Amino acid sequence: MYFANPKPWEIARGEESLHMKSNPLPHHLSPISPHGRPAPAVPTRARKPGSYGRNQNTSRRAPHTLIRTVCRRHSHANPPPPSLANANNRPPRSHLGPALAAISGGARSPPTASIKRSRYALSQMAAHSLSLSLPTRTPLLRRLLLRRGIVPSASPPAARGLRSSSVAVPPRPRRGALFLGAGGTRQRGAVWIRTMSSSVNSTAVAKKEANVEPLPFVNDKHGGIIIEMTTPMDPQVFSASLKSALSKWREQGIRGVWIKLPIGLANLIQSAVEEGFWYHHAEETYLMLAYWLPNTTHTLPVNATHRVGVGAFVMNDKREVLAVQEKSGVLRGLGVWKFPTGVVEPGEDINLGAVREVKEETGIDTEFIEVLAFRQSHKAYFEKSDLFFVCILRPLSFNITKQESEIEDAQWIPVEEFAAQPFVQKHELVKYILEVGLAKVDVEYAGFSPIRIKSAFTDKQSLFYMNRRDLDKASGSGNKISPGL
Repeated sequence: MYFANPKPWEIARGEESLHMKSNPLPHHLSPISPHGRPAPAVPTRARKPGSYGRNQNTSRRAPHTLIRTVCRRHSHANPPPPSLANANNRPPRSHLGPALAAISGGARSPPTASIKRSRYALSQMAAHSLSLSLPTRTPLLRRLLLRRGIVPSASPPAARGLRSSSVAVPPRPRRGALFLGAGGTRQRGAVWIRTMSSSVNSTAVAKKEANVEPLPFVNDKHGGIIIEMTTPMDPQVFSASLKSALSKWREQGIRGVWIKLPIGLANLIQSAVEEGFWYHHAEETYLMLAYWLPNTTHTLPVNATHRVGVGAFVMNDKREVLAVQEKSGVLRGLGVWKFPTGVVEPGEDINLGAVREVKEETGIDTEFIEVLAFRQSHKAYFEKSDLFFVCILRPLSFNITKQESEIEDAQWIPVEEFAAQPFVQKHELVKYILEVGLAKVDVEYAGFSPIRIKSAFTDKQSLFYMNRRDLDKASGSGNKISPGL
């Protein structure tokens, strides 16, 4: 019966027929003997229904049948050695049946000595006969012989060929294994396994260590590390170096790690964040990131929480206060007079910041006297808190030169006129600034004057604001503390 799409085993049969026509078997292997009588049938072992081979449900050829067919086909060109042939130069056919059954898995009882000898003879004959070249369509036979260790496997570089060696090979590797040959090409059907050697692993480790560079860092006062990047670095190298450094510092018991990245090295931010760093704060020229190594809640200080502002109360001998109108902000265009105000710059003292703001907005030179009061508010600018210090200054000049970029107008305004503004009556901050300023001038209100002090931990000096007059009165012995100013 013929099919439109022949099955693999039917293709194998067709190739066998073609091969037999072009390569006739010698008389001692031909199914018909030279005397015209049929050759004796090879004894086979009975199989149970459903076992591997031909039965009522499949037409697949049994393994021992394929072995017998190929042995007949190839042994005529290379007859077996004398040690394996009988007197008539014929293979010991009487032992082929039990041996084939044992090889193909058909034997159910322990092999006898005869079966063992037959199995050995068959393996030697098959190795000798099949060492040349097998048909291209005998995968089942080849797999079976390879499993039993009869046919040597093909070397990886060879293409579909068998080496002329009869040495047994290890069992066939697990199905589905893929191998990579030269240039990364896949090789299927090979029975050799290329494992990852220790030299490859050591090479990878050495390559990884070669990409690690020491990071520049300093120790902070609290047992932490500050990485200060100044030179460009490849992000992959930086990531490997940072990972190696963090592992080392964790073993040393380091807790807090900081990374200061200049704006020119912004390409390293992603590598730091992937290792667990978070943004701490940013300035105009750098970004500071932080990381906590222990598996506990971190105790790193948060970013700066307050902004510092100043307001100046300046009065001349005519009881006129220095007032300005702003070009921007909520009071723009309203014609409201207010005290000069501003923000203290980083590293600037409060007293110096007040003097600077007055000079910038009005051009008036002043002398700092005291801090009269201060106000604290929260979430004023970018979710930050605000500290606003009210200062009293003595004018040293009187000719006004307004700041063109920020100030609409600047004048000396009589204090009564200034206080009569509806804005002053509604805005309590300005109202209290006016009251404490007049109290200082008229009633000798005591504010806070700066005292320069030293620290036991550093040589830097700082300013301590206090009511020095009342302190002197309470002590009863005059000035106990040198002002240092």
